[in-house]
Amino acid sequence: MTRPSSNRTISDRIGSHPIRSHRIRTAATAAALAAALLTAAVPADATPHRTPAAAPKAAQPLAVDLAAPEGPVLHGANGSLYGLSDDGVPTDAALAPLKLTTVTQKPEGGAQHPNGDAVTVSKSFFRNGGGDVLVMMQDIYAKWPYEDLGIDDYLTKVDKVVRDIADAPNGEHFVYVPFNEPDQIWYNLGVADQATYEKNRDRFFRDWKTVHDRIRALDPDARIAGPNESSYHSRLMGDFLTWAKQQKVLPDVTTWHELGPDSLRDFQGHYDDYRALEKRAGIAPRPVNIDEYANRRDLSVPGQLVQWVSMFERNKVYADQAYWDAAGNLSGSVAQSNIPNGAWWFFRWYATMTGRTVKVTPPTPDAVDTLQGLASYDTAKRQAQVLVGGAAGDAEVTVGHVDPKVFGRQVTAAVSEAAWSGYEGAHAAPRTLARKKLTVRPDGSVTVPLTGMDRMSAYRIVLTPAGSGTPQPAQAPWHAAYEAEDAAITAGKVYTQGTVANANGYAASGTKDVGSLNQDTSEVAFTVDVPRTGDYDLSVLYGNQSGGPATQRLTVDGGAARTVTYPSTENWTYRGLKTDTVRLSAGRHEIALAHDTAEVTLDRVDLTAATQPSAAYEATLADTTGSPSYDYASASGTGTGALVLGPRDAAVFDVYAPREGYYTVTPRATGGQLKLTAHGATTATTTSSQRFYLTAGNNRVTAAPAGAAPVRLRSLDVTGAGDDTAGVRGYEAESGALSGTAKPESGAHASGGSYAGWLGNGASNTATLTVQAPAAGRYLMAVRYANNERRDNGHAYNTDIVSRGADITVGKGKPRRVMFKNTWGWDDYWTLAVPVDLAKGANTVTFANPGAYAPNLDRIDLAPVIG
Repeated sequence: MTRPSSNRTISDRIGSHPIRSHRIRTAATAAALAAALLTAAVPADATPHRTPAAAPKAAQPLAVDLAAPEGPVLHGANGSLYGLSDDGVPTDAALAPLKLTTVTQKPEGGAQHPNGDAVTVSKSFFRNGGGDVLVMMQDIYAKWPYEDLGIDDYLTKVDKVVRDIADAPNGEHFVYVPFNEPDQIWYNLGVADQATYEKNRDRFFRDWKTVHDRIRALDPDARIAGPNESSYHSRLMGDFLTWAKQQKVLPDVTTWHELGPDSLRDFQGHYDDYRALEKRAGIAPRPVNIDEYANRRDLSVPGQLVQWVSMFERNKVYADQAYWDAAGNLSGSVAQSNIPNGAWWFFRWYATMTGRTVKVTPPTPDAVDTLQGLASYDTAKRQAQVLVGGAAGDAEVTVGHVDPKVFGRQVTAAVSEAAWSGYEGAHAAPRTLARKKLTVRPDGSVTVPLTGMDRMSAYRIVLTPAGSGTPQPAQAPWHAAYEAEDAAITAGKVYTQGTVANANGYAASGTKDVGSLNQDTSEVAFTVDVPRTGDYDLSVLYGNQSGGPATQRLTVDGGAARTVTYPSTENWTYRGLKTDTVRLSAGRHEIALAHDTAEVTLDRVDLTAATQPSAAYEATLADTTGSPSYDYASASGTGTGALVLGPRDAAVFDVYAPREGYYTVTPRATGGQLKLTAHGATTATTTSSQRFYLTAGNNRVTAAPAGAAPVRLRSLDVTGAGDDTAGVRGYEAESGALSGTAKPESGAHASGGSYAGWLGNGASNTATLTVQAPAAGRYLMAVRYANNERRDNGHAYNTDIVSRGADITVGKGKPRRVMFKNTWGWDDYWTLAVPVDLAKGANTVTFANPGAYAPNLDRIDLAPVIG
């Protein structure tokens, strides 16, 4: 397909004009949802009569029918094209919770991109429970569109690809995709003229059979996918199925792409047409994989993704998000290598859905940018989950056929939100916005109102039986959002992004941002109102296209300026999220962000009342091993019930940490003793708080009984802001023993002003640090590094960043290869945590890479996992 670049031209960036506006979009979603849920079960005639100043817009109805099953939850729509770039990018902790069913990657050694080799990345994919790897075989070629050197040339490449796959571990879980977008590339099968079409079609059919038979000859058990059109063509699909059946060369998996915003409207028709063509040809239903879907404006946006995922899951097809930008971030769902953004949490929710999906009737089926949803019903767990999103305003979600044998006469309804945090913006564990008991109506239904929804957010509703007692109320802090384009702008320009008309533009809050803030007078001033005096978290959605850290001056009410530093992002529209704290008195204020160094694009700022960092992870929503039971006898306290763990059971929690440091982890449990495990370290038996050193982003923490007695676990509570003082020892990399070409280099943004550079690219070019361990055991080593190696493969729309590897050796142990993702700039430093086992006393840690350069190393911090 033709994939336009959305990069701003230089002419677009010249000049600016002042814009004055004080229109504010207030995000009172949490309070509104909580208030609405409190009255969800109140009959209409109990509501006081009032005359509104203006007629409110009617709430959008979305219906869920628990008595209309669609089949087991497939989790098929969570895949990604080039979602993995290296073994370990993204991290295991980012991969495992999502339960990926498919990914699509290039052949081993393929020249299309510098990384993403199928066999290489399959190691982390399979060890984290991945399903199938689709291999885009023509990505063996370097050019886009692929150079057409004739079928004989391609067959030599097919031979290599098949041998690599057939010899790989887990070879049965690879699927060959012989042709990519043949309707456009090599064969021009979308041509209108019928005679030309038939000529091109017959050439494609001959080549399909030739390649299909070649694959089968080399790998008799191979699974093959196709025809893999860039968009659905009924004419070609009908001809292909009839012919392929006759020739006995049908694909095992049927694939095509859905890459336009109209796919949200048209996919159901495409799918129904395909199944009709199958039936007409006498072909048994085959698995379908939409191995590229969605536009740039959809990726990373929970409210957009729920629309795509709902239609794929409803039809039980597999689907992989498109590769528009950089490999290794699950198509924009993971920031850096291990940090969840809003999309990651949406897919995490999707992964927790169990049992069967049930029918969801949205206000407007098969439409672009409308409220959509998917729902699951698990009678064994006695849970129903509903994921909705895609529209702003109010909605009423009515769940019907709530079985009293499963739920009783009352249910507990809990509502939470996964917001858009940008492509590179961290998103903490979604807060519960509202939790309340509801009485099931005589017709077997309950209604959960959603008030003040954000179009870019996804919302989860969980229904469970309501036990005795009162659930702990949700405690979401005050929050408001302010669009940059609505602020007072001096020497800047408003740009429009990510609309339906420009679907391959990047997403922006409100579809607009403010750029060209490159003059000394450039400033964006936000008028804000806060309810009370105190500290507020100021989160800025931004883009930094400068190639290194950029700064702005932050002032409140014209007071003393402070510096806000923005790390690099892929480009000016690839959103990051920067959070600082400001002290505000109750009432109105002006918060201004002004040009300082380089150029930053502003999208939106959010103010959130600062609270003590804490999160409660409900045990009934955790991943489990074994066969625990679910007990909803008591609704009191945190969560909606308890998980009853036997001696062979365990619960696995995904614990978010905003930074490296120590956090207090407390299991809310009764009964027998528990043991907790994180990063390979396990506590002694405990039912009390434990101090764990966690890495920034996601941490998988396992809770399991320490003996034979069962444990009733309600939640895992985590508090703290990441203490990096007591128990943490830091070491500057340039202070270690540097050999060969490795040497200290100055760096303005490096810790201590310098780093160790020129590591690797030769066996003798190493850095060795001597570290101290107060006791033997498992430690977490947080490695701060920079890497901006790139290879331009000539793509207008892909950024071919390269991860750098380092072989890390502890003492006399075996080297361990660790991959360090590109940080977007040589002066941008990220942290990657590596678990290591240390002996008591002095230990050496060596970084090397004989075959290629290692990343620049700034410092390492070491701490025992269990503090």
